[in-house]
Amino acid sequence: MNPQVKLEQVLGQLNTVIVGKSAQIQDCVACLLAGGHLLIEDVPGVGKTTLAHALARIFGLQFSRVQFTSDLMPGDLSGVSIYERATESFVFHPGPIFAQVLLADEINRASPKTQSALLEAMEEKQVTAEGETRPLPEPFFVIATQNPHDQLGTYALPESQLDRFLMRISLGYPDRAAERSLLTGYDRRDLVDSMDRLMTPFDLQQLQQQVLQVHASDPLLDYVQDLIAATRSGRWFLQGLSPRAGIAVIRAAKAQALLSGRDYVAPDDVQAILPQAIAHRLIPVGDAGRGAIEQVRAMVQAVALA
Repeated sequence: MNPQVKLEQVLGQLNTVIVGKSAQIQDCVACLLAGGHLLIEDVPGVGKTTLAHALARIFGLQFSRVQFTSDLMPGDLSGVSIYERATESFVFHPGPIFAQVLLADEINRASPKTQSALLEAMEEKQVTAEGETRPLPEPFFVIATQNPHDQLGTYALPESQLDRFLMRISLGYPDRAAERSLLTGYDRRDLVDSMDRLMTPFDLQQLQQQVLQVHASDPLLDYVQDLIAATRSGRWFLQGLSPRAGIAVIRAAKAQALLSGRDYVAPDDVQAILPQAIAHRLIPVGDAGRGAIEQVRAMVQAVALA
């Protein structure tokens, strides 16, 4: 079957589980196709965990969920060695991080020490525990959820951790029609359990390779560099984007283009993913009265296309 048709089926089925959030669902799939990690920030109860379950199931990926709490230790993620009397030796028991999709639920309720345990895994796709480095399954995808910072018992994620997430999205409350569907329909978790596995991990890896082949023209790269330079100008943000963030923007835009059925990146693709791809990496300047996302959108309006 044509990959484009398969992707349309994936989006359609996800939209039956998380209703009224088609733009956010497309961002999630684009993030996965780009090989990045996803941060979902929102109040409890709007479907963050259900969306993570649905993404893993529809792509046929091994799924693991960890509830982050203040007493969670790094070893609880990576695993520990336990002495086994039968073999008279220590045997390593892998932790939940050894999965293709790791849901780090309420990641900002864990201590910074435990949050930092994810850094190597997210960047290098490996875990070093007790002096030995072990590779993680392929593909490896972290979906982290976090509550708003003004809620009790939360720790702000450090900048180095935020920079490892390709995108940050917010689901928000459903509109009235979508909420009525939720109130009168089936339990969303039951719908996830009944979803078809439309792809395999191999299919996903093939699509990720296709994303890398999507063409980005020189004028398009000039436009992205103009946007990056604008973030560094001091007019909009305290500090600008790093080269790693620029690479992330291109990867996300290529995935967006593939979802739109094109083999080249258009400026619309960049503009569609830019707030989700860079706002969590930036701090607005002064008293503009805007959050980072609104500031990114204002900056995009000010940076003209060549």
